Amino acid sequence: MAPRPIVRSTRALLGGVLAAGLMAAAPPPAVSAPVASAERAGTRVVDGCLDSVGDTETPAPVPICFTLFRPEGATARTPKPVVVHSHGWGGSRTTDPAAFEPFLSRGYAVLSFDQRGFGESGGKAHVENPRYEGQDVRRLVAMLASKPWIRQDGPGDPRMAAIGGSYGGGYQYLGAFEELRTRGEPVFDALAPEITWWDLRRSLAPAGAVRTLWALALSAAGANDVPREVLTGLAVGAAEGELPDGDPEGTPDLRAFFAKNGPSHHVAQGRRLDIPVLVGQGATDNLFPLEEGLTTFGRALTPEARRSSIFVGYNGGHTLPSAFPAGVGVAGDPCSRRLAGGEFVDLTVRFFDEQLRGRDTGLRGYGKYHLATAAPDGARCTTVSGVRADRTVDVEGPLATTTAAGAPVTAEVAQGPIRVAGMPFVTADVTALGVGNRAFYALAVGTSPADARIVQNNVLPISEPTPVTGEPRRIRLPAVAVDVPRGQNLYLLATPTSDMFTGMASRTPGVVSLDDIRVHLPVVDGRQGGA
Repeated sequence: MAPRPIVRSTRALLGGVLAAGLMAAAPPPAVSAPVASAERAGTRVVDGCLDSVGDTETPAPVPICFTLFRPEGATARTPKPVVVHSHGWGGSRTTDPAAFEPFLSRGYAVLSFDQRGFGESGGKAHVENPRYEGQDVRRLVAMLASKPWIRQDGPGDPRMAAIGGSYGGGYQYLGAFEELRTRGEPVFDALAPEITWWDLRRSLAPAGAVRTLWALALSAAGANDVPREVLTGLAVGAAEGELPDGDPEGTPDLRAFFAKNGPSHHVAQGRRLDIPVLVGQGATDNLFPLEEGLTTFGRALTPEARRSSIFVGYNGGHTLPSAFPAGVGVAGDPCSRRLAGGEFVDLTVRFFDEQLRGRDTGLRGYGKYHLATAAPDGARCTTVSGVRADRTVDVEGPLATTTAAGAPVTAEVAQGPIRVAGMPFVTADVTALGVGNRAFYALAVGTSPADARIVQNNVLPISEPTPVTGEPRRIRLPAVAVDVPRGQNLYLLATPTSDMFTGMASRTPGVVSLDDIRVHLPVVDGRQGGA
């Protein structure tokens, strides 16, 4: 069945018919709200809504509302590619064409939409669940495929890219993977997600410890927009010190709720994207940290796609200052400036011009990781081919920290100058004689243990639910990009508590001790770029 066009006007017929075989699982979009149109500086702006599936708390069809920007010169004779945009958590779509000037001025159509549960759209936010938000994106794609002034690569296949950060990055991966699952190809021709996640369970609650400050902030921002079980589950997690898993019976199971909500689920099902992706990730982000983007780039794309993709780590994103343990956060995006001569949006436009239009803009850096490296004199861009740890340092132990309360402790790893960029980790023998013991670890920089500060405001926990003595463990450390100058040292820091994980420390006093410590570092040598 062909979908009905959602907008018609006396100035132009905006519609068309989708060919047979388009997304059989997605019913045709239908009008569910009045629409309006306006002329602004050569761009035609149309607001509308289409019907999508109901959800657990709103079983009737729900409206998904959008604003569609038709650039000057877009006709059936001269169709244009389209860029899809959506907002962050708790936000709403953008209706002012001035916000998309970099794209509209270069002849891209733009669709900005309210995600389920937010703005004018109905339903409850299921946090990028394929069954709900996945259907929403697929129906929006079907609508775009009905527009004769949008360039088409085939039936139901508009020439299309996507932008947006945080929750607005989550829908991009969801949409591409859903089209891949249902059609056998991603339909999206390029993505540019920023500061988004690989696995919500890992980012919201690494090793089961809830990032309390962020969980509370996200709950407040979406209190009226998410299913009750999410709010209840986060409250239970804050009270009990771990993400609830439905045990005992009647307790919300947030592990199951978030199980399918990210690239990690699709990769586990054997799916990988074979399209170019420009990833922007915050090196100083302490909600969806740098390792979330690095993992997605390394695991969610095919090797061929990575060769046509670019990773940019900038100092920014979801950033809360770390007071305990004390951290150092810096701002800036030197890599977008080095690659494109401007901001991330300038890099995005050039990336889309090359990937959607086949234009050679002189853009370089494909297949590489470009990371903003924190340094005392500001941020510089370090370019590397890989981010895995390639150097091992034996560290004198033991490194023992109290649990429940106490001051951080450190062990020296290396003297500056040294540049580290990527995903470090620790292997060690762990002893924790209590029950439910936790400790938090990170790399830190300073002239001495007294003034050492954690790199880019991030720590990660380990959890030992039962007593252990000398058990070998692999401990993840936050991904970093840092220059340690001469006269300063790189430390492994352990702390019993962290303000990012308020209430997540051990519930009883004890000690967590590391012995036979080996720190594995991704060290940048002189053969790799840095400027």
